[in-house]
Amino acid sequence: MLRWAVIFLIIAIVAAIFGFGGIAAGAVDIARILFFIFVVLFLISLIAGMLRR
Repeated sequence: MLRWAVIFLIIAIVAAIFGFGGIAAGAVDIARILFFIFVVLFLISLIAGMLRR
């Protein structure tokens, strides 16, 4: 999931360089959502791992 967030961030940067503001804004939003989902799932798995010990 983190890989997809980075891919969409790169797409946003390339789109912004070429002047496609709408596409860049959409890609940044998708990258942000995927990144926060990754962080939440990471924290849940970290807490679950600590509780198993």
